[in-house]
Amino acid sequence: MNTMLKDAPAIPAIPQGSDEMGAYINDLLAQTERNNPAQPEFIQAAHEVLETLVPVLDAHPEYCDARILERLIEPERALLFRVPWIDDANKVQVNRGFRIQFSGALGPYKGGLRFHPSVNLGVLKFLAFEQIFKNSLTTLPIGGGKGGSDFDPKGKSDSEVMRFCQSFMTELFRHVGPYTDVPAGDIGVGAREIGYLFGQYKRLTNQFSGILTGKGEKWGGSLIRPEATGYGCVYFAEEMIHARGESLEGKRCIISGSGNVAQYAAEKLIQRGAIVLTMSDSSGFVHDTEGIDHDKLVWIQQLKNERRGRINEYADHFSTASFTPADRALDYNAIWSVPADCAFPCATQNELRIKDAENLVNNGLRLLSEGANMPSTPEAVERLLAGGVLFGPGKAANAGGVGVSALEMAQNSMRVSWTRDEVDTRLRDIMSRIYNASVDASERFGAPGNYVVGANIAGFLRVADAMMDQGVV
Repeated sequence: MNTMLKDAPAIPAIPQGSDEMGAYINDLLAQTERNNPAQPEFIQAAHEVLETLVPVLDAHPEYCDARILERLIEPERALLFRVPWIDDANKVQVNRGFRIQFSGALGPYKGGLRFHPSVNLGVLKFLAFEQIFKNSLTTLPIGGGKGGSDFDPKGKSDSEVMRFCQSFMTELFRHVGPYTDVPAGDIGVGAREIGYLFGQYKRLTNQFSGILTGKGEKWGGSLIRPEATGYGCVYFAEEMIHARGESLEGKRCIISGSGNVAQYAAEKLIQRGAIVLTMSDSSGFVHDTEGIDHDKLVWIQQLKNERRGRINEYADHFSTASFTPADRALDYNAIWSVPADCAFPCATQNELRIKDAENLVNNGLRLLSEGANMPSTPEAVERLLAGGVLFGPGKAANAGGVGVSALEMAQNSMRVSWTRDEVDTRLRDIMSRIYNASVDASERFGAPGNYVVGANIAGFLRVADAMMDQGVV
């Protein structure tokens, strides 16, 4: 391990700012908690952002006078609707559908649709709130939103998924459009689901428009879109490590998840000469002591994308790997006990807790780039920063996906299709701009090297200024 990284000092914590503005933020957060009971993920996201904004409010008291935060903490629109559909046994099933249109200050609402049993109002409000700042950081003209359903596509036939998607879009189509709200995919919503959703929108509106991103390449989709979040997460990690005069080559890397984001983060790391040691799913994780190379990654992609198998099969197939089953009774996640230089949590929110952060720091971790949305708890983030770990927060590090979604919107509007190299170049430029904006804001407001603070502030300032310009709406 490189000594320059190993001897990295602790990263500055959140600047405190004035007592007056600190009290103002605390009162607003208390009110937010009262207004949003039983929504812990949203409350966590609100704390994580608002607590970093005290020095910004000291410098810009006009934001307080205009009640920017009071308006920003409330979604512009929250839609809840039933989704009835008929399964293959000819029985009626009913799920809940949601769309949270949180902020349109910078452009049409933009954010994914998630189909998973864990989906509820609080989870989607957290994701949509994060999306505001993530989208702002890209500097592209897109607002923040999120949606989905508690429908679980796992184990469902293609016909069942199609009927569900058609019913879901039959309600949603009233509220979306290329200049209003442009959803994308997320957990449980891949190319199959996007295709069914788009087909129903086209049937209902008699329009072939850029209403969804993540479309098939042959009918309006963008090259690099499936890879974008994973690639972007690695590009952000490169920006962080290059600032310390290092590269990813030869670095031992642990990745959680084995879905789209994890797969393409692994692919880009392998291309950069890094050594990928782990991948996981809800059943547990595999640890390959010799590293997951290109051929092994292709095997995983076939396992997860085509056969829809479980990650333990990797350990059965490759003698260099071991499998550790998930144990939810523990207060730590065993994957984060594997010694590594770099970590890429790419599974789900709050998967990395304080004990995990302790294990990572004690094992010499020097860099963490979040591929998932808010995968680290606040206590874990604090511990990682105190340990000198270069930390790329999700709203910055995983913004590559929405960045290329916006590029897909641009290609649809112009009726053109850019090459793979053109899109990848634009993606790298987006991630570089996000990194530089986060660095500049962290230095300007007294927390140099703290990309959590920097990303929050840089994302907030662009939205706040747009809201000021547009009046009280």
